[in-house]
Amino acid sequence: MIEAELKARVHAPQETLRRLDERAEGRAEVYQDTYYDTVDGSLEARDEELRVRTVHGRDETRTILTFKGARVDEESGSKPEHETRVEDAEAVHATLRGLGYVPAVAFEKRCRNYTFQARGRQMLATLVRVSEVDGTFLELETLVEEREVPTALDDIRTVLAELGIDEEDLTRELYTAAVKAHRLGEAAGSV
Repeated sequence: MIEAELKARVHAPQETLRRLDERAEGRAEVYQDTYYDTVDGSLEARDEELRVRTVHGRDETRTILTFKGARVDEESGSKPEHETRVEDAEAVHATLRGLGYVPAVAFEKRCRNYTFQARGRQMLATLVRVSEVDGTFLELETLVEEREVPTALDDIRTVLAELGIDEEDLTRELYTAAVKAHRLGEAAGSV
């Protein structure tokens, strides 16, 4: 399946939150993400991602292992995604390190998630804050077959507009790159 997704910078977070609350009940969650790569960075070079995400919610903590393949849509950055829930986060981290993968970057995302039906699709809207990245973001996604990506992205654009997000608010900025850049800037400032 392809995760058809668009991400936008949110300029009026309270208004966006209000509109999301009208669609569904939100759930606050904290994601602890660790992205792995080979020592030579070959996953990033192939536009692939290997991530261990531990999600802390009100009622449970769960860990998900995710592999994302290379983009199938350049404009949105939508990628094939394969996920599985794992029981033991530390064992997964140890397994990946044992296989030769190294942590490329790890950070925390504070999220409010909304699951709802729109335009005949199951959608997940996530309002995101990352402490090392300025601003609030909204991710809107749906899982589809590759042939459905263009239509799904049109549906996502329509829902984003209903949430008060304009086309010029869309971004392909990656949290991983922004966090790395922030940390490099801090390291350069401390020298």
